[in-house]
Amino acid sequence: MNFRIYKLFTYLLCSIVILSCNNDKKSSKEVVQTQKPVFEANWESIKANYKDPEWFNQKKFGIFIHWGAYSVPAYGSEWYPRQMYMDTANFNAQLNTGRKGPSKEYLHHKKIWGDQKDFGYKDFIPMFKGEKFDANQWIDLFKEAGAKYVIPVADHHDGFAMYKSNTTRWNAYDMGPKRDVLGELFTAGRSKGMIMGASSHFAFNWSFYNKKDHFDTTDPEYADLYSSKGKDLKEPVSEEFKARWWDRTKDLIDNYQPDILWFDFYLDIPDYADQRPKLAAYYYNKGIEWGKEVVLQDKNFSHEAFPEGTVIYDLERGKLPGIRKLPWQTDTSIGKNSWSHVTNWKSKTANEIVDDLVDIVSKNGNLLLNVGPKSDGTIPEDQKEILLQIGGWLKTNGEAIYDTKYWKTFGEGPTEVKKGHHSEGNNEGLSSKDIRFTTKGNKLYAIVLDWPEDGKVNITTLAKNAEYAKDLNISNIEVLGSSEKIEWTQNDQGLLVNMPKVKPTDFAYVIALSF
Repeated sequence: MNFRIYKLFTYLLCSIVILSCNNDKKSSKEVVQTQKPVFEANWESIKANYKDPEWFNQKKFGIFIHWGAYSVPAYGSEWYPRQMYMDTANFNAQLNTGRKGPSKEYLHHKKIWGDQKDFGYKDFIPMFKGEKFDANQWIDLFKEAGAKYVIPVADHHDGFAMYKSNTTRWNAYDMGPKRDVLGELFTAGRSKGMIMGASSHFAFNWSFYNKKDHFDTTDPEYADLYSSKGKDLKEPVSEEFKARWWDRTKDLIDNYQPDILWFDFYLDIPDYADQRPKLAAYYYNKGIEWGKEVVLQDKNFSHEAFPEGTVIYDLERGKLPGIRKLPWQTDTSIGKNSWSHVTNWKSKTANEIVDDLVDIVSKNGNLLLNVGPKSDGTIPEDQKEILLQIGGWLKTNGEAIYDTKYWKTFGEGPTEVKKGHHSEGNNEGLSSKDIRFTTKGNKLYAIVLDWPEDGKVNITTLAKNAEYAKDLNISNIEVLGSSEKIEWTQNDQGLLVNMPKVKPTDFAYVIALSF
């Protein structure tokens, strides 16, 4: 072939190949651009495509953190910013009038800090310095406590964002600590193998503050903190505020990529009905984009705002009386009387919290346990000690908690567990007759929730020929944390286990049965 013809032929061939490749790339690009998202902003699409991530149900125990400018006055609770403006009556979360007269927080504020027109909640923000905050120390403590995930409050009702916000000047990066608190915790947590989430309580900011002319809450200069709502507490949420809520939520999702996104009440009300499927679709599609399964949580506080099976149900300061086959979670606080640090904080015992953890896990749930750091960023010693006691118990007995599944029945015993939000105060302590079951592989764990005085445990559920024990062939029994040989007999009255002479832990004793 003539060299010139050969060169021309080669040039034409290469041009055809290049054009073909470019067309292929263009076609691929067009496919990507025109491909529909997996989740569309309607419940039919979300229900058809959503499945609860298995990883969440395996982790069982997480830490919640309420820390913000409300930690500066350290009085009443994390609702201090609301209550400090209640001068004639207390309005509850449903905006109904409670007790008449000024709140204790209103009177306290007037006495200690001065008039609410001259010294409002905004004035606590410069005092909120967090000078001793160390994200790595916090995460190390939570890991030692046996937690597998951490959910710091990113946005509380007060309107002060605990992260570097692109939508509000009222944030911890530009004011107060002048640090990206959420970002530092995410970096520390993920570097240490923790799953990191964030919570938003911002929907209630619309109605959180009482608006009166003798307060600073009506000053238009601070409407971006106290909300633009008028003086009527029951004024419907404006479209402008819903747009603010959406921009703020989207900013949090896009910039921190939380594995878990937890929402407080008020997002449940009818005013936000159009936002809920929009949120679920956006977040779930983002999870696909990030290459991970994400968890969205809501309380369905007064009604089924998020349809069953579209989010993981969360129950505040309460438990369920029986097994729920879909994963769920209880959120509660170490503090009996507050979520944020207050000077009269009253802690639960580690024993009570472990009993709650066991009861919840036996019913297919997780426990999200809250801590309340001081305004300087330190976690109080009594809360640390409780976390370490829980961690010590989990080091011995964690195999009966992590990665387990619920059994045929959650347990047995005389103590009734109350149902519903805010029901924990009505529960009695669990006894040595109260036993909870979990299972994993070829093992069944029977967890006895107090030490029997006579050293014997009779598990009636596991009696010979009992409904749930018919197909069980027990080959070995041990008590976790004890090296003593365990003696046991099974008859028509139950499985009788002689407990070790020495208690292996201080509370909740795990009998492990192998088959």
